[in-house]
Amino acid sequence: MRTTDPLAVVRNLGILAHVDAGKTTVTERILYATGTTHKRGEVHDGTTVTDFDPQERDRGITIFSAAVSCSWNGHRINLIDTPGHVDFADEVERSLRVLDGAVAVFDAVAGVEPQSESVWRQADRHGVPRIAFVNKMDRAGADLDAAVASIRDRLHPVPLAVQLPVGAEDTFTGVVDLLGMRTLIWTGDGEARDPEPVPDALREEARRRRRLLEEAVAELHPAALEEFCDTGTLGTGTLTAALRDLTARGEAVVVLCGSAYRNRGVEPLLDAVLAYLPSPLDVPAVRGTYDGTEQERAADPEAPLAALAFKVNATATGRLTYLRVYSGTVEQGDTVRDATTGRTERVGRILRVRADRHARLDRAVAGDIVAVVGLKSARAGATLCAPDAPLVLEPPGVAEPVVSVAVEALRSTDTGRLAQALARLAEEDPSLVVRTDAETGQTVLSGRGELHLEVAVERLRSDHGLGVAVGRPRVSHRETVGRGVSGFVYRHVKQDGGAGQFAHVVLDVEPLDDAERGFEFRSTVVGGRVPQEYVRAVEAGCRDALAEGPLGGHPVTGLRVTLTDGSTHVKDSSDTAFRTAGRLGLRDALRACATVLLEPVAEVTVTVPQDAVGSVLGDLAARRGRVGGSATRAGAAVVTATVPLAELFGYATRLRSRTQGRGTFTSRPTGYAPAPAPATAR
Repeated sequence: MRTTDPLAVVRNLGILAHVDAGKTTVTERILYATGTTHKRGEVHDGTTVTDFDPQERDRGITIFSAAVSCSWNGHRINLIDTPGHVDFADEVERSLRVLDGAVAVFDAVAGVEPQSESVWRQADRHGVPRIAFVNKMDRAGADLDAAVASIRDRLHPVPLAVQLPVGAEDTFTGVVDLLGMRTLIWTGDGEARDPEPVPDALREEARRRRRLLEEAVAELHPAALEEFCDTGTLGTGTLTAALRDLTARGEAVVVLCGSAYRNRGVEPLLDAVLAYLPSPLDVPAVRGTYDGTEQERAADPEAPLAALAFKVNATATGRLTYLRVYSGTVEQGDTVRDATTGRTERVGRILRVRADRHARLDRAVAGDIVAVVGLKSARAGATLCAPDAPLVLEPPGVAEPVVSVAVEALRSTDTGRLAQALARLAEEDPSLVVRTDAETGQTVLSGRGELHLEVAVERLRSDHGLGVAVGRPRVSHRETVGRGVSGFVYRHVKQDGGAGQFAHVVLDVEPLDDAERGFEFRSTVVGGRVPQEYVRAVEAGCRDALAEGPLGGHPVTGLRVTLTDGSTHVKDSSDTAFRTAGRLGLRDALRACATVLLEPVAEVTVTVPQDAVGSVLGDLAARRGRVGGSATRAGAAVVTATVPLAELFGYATRLRSRTQGRGTFTSRPTGYAPAPAPATAR
């Protein structure tokens, strides 16, 4: 690592966790510890820096990812606090796309929870190195070893605990640092005392755990193994370097612990961020494409500009576009090219972000995360680059919406304003989709869940001052093939006085083993009976036909179409004719198949008192839920089940009434499953 390079002291960091694990509190304590704020913000008081939106403060959850910058020990940390609720997983996806590292926060009582598992998998897909912070060590039932075991069992990296808690539950006062073999204690008001020697009562246990840590690292790291074999132990320098390498490669995760609410354990967490998570110099050069060729751009301020827009705030006073600068330098007044659309735009101002507050900058360089003012049309996922060095970076993925509601303005004079407000919401959040229903003429708003849509509608009312009527939520069904057909013949012949159209195709349609795989097309035509350019046209036509299935006009998924034969006409065959044949042929073939209606399902985790388990199980069964298991955790019963998403509307209210307000649940979409026959009329 080039320690003399300014980029070596930058960390682009995300905070990831299940809802209520304490992400925002961890972020607030980091800001307080680094001197960025002078008062500790509290979620329950609505005084946090990163949860600045009124809905976030009212609901007590993070809805929108918020970026902040702070400094620690000569390093600059660009920090993004991400949502924990599954409905806002796309906010996490966009943030992970631009981060170099992350801190995964876990509840010391619950361990790995459903959404913490989901965000961990998202980070896996992006190759983001992580360290773990087991929070809420002061809670009754807190157990670091159990939390570490759940990380090992459910997330499958090798967890390497580098701390030993001092005290337990309400007597938790600090940690033993197993690398430095010293004790870190915090006072009752959260102030750190000077490091102390390991107390006699914990010395033997600390030595045992240090030895286990050394052995685990030696098994995973060749250089550490060599030193361990030579000397029988590992020096602190070797251990730190090995932990950094293992973290970067994703082979292990360093585990720390503390209580963010009581301000205990935050400073060692910051030290671990600097020690183990990578700088922009340590991650691979970003890859992009242009004109079909792949290019790399290193994190070099002197290289051509390449930046990715990952978030847009379209306010009434202008657009704020959040950028991760991967290479080059952007200055105020520069003209940049949106490589996604080919348009050029001018950067008006550059801002260092601290949630809803900003500090002006003259320029931003490779490795920076900043916001810019002045871009009029760049969307989330757009690549901004130097006009003379175009490059397109891979944008963050956008999940398909699964829940829809009909929205309309209460006053007919507000119809135009509603359309503009919906367009602005969709611009800020690509996982929101607005469309007009062709049959009813209604405006339909689709999103990732009931809460996602509820937040969007509330923004229409509060931010835009619109009176809005909302229809009952509906889920998005899919159709698939249960039993296919072989040798389905379709001839497209059209003669209307001019050039004719002729296309003859023979199709096999069969189901895929996994309906989530979507659509596959292949051709086994031999002898040139259907030229290759017409084969591509047939595939395009088949994809057109997937938009509406025969059961209810829902999108079709989970099938393979094979073009087995066909023929052409010397004059009348064309791409258009074969595309039409593919579309109409597959549409007729689907009518001849046995098709199955699919509905979205979710994995639900319900936590209730033991005396309410029977009532909750009966309610889940009535909602067509399939119980997968139950366990006891901290005196409460935890039930997991797979439930159709349509049956979960209003479930929170129902659960509270059945458990006198003591029950909670979380859910995450897991795909689609066959719907029963009555659901076809839903």
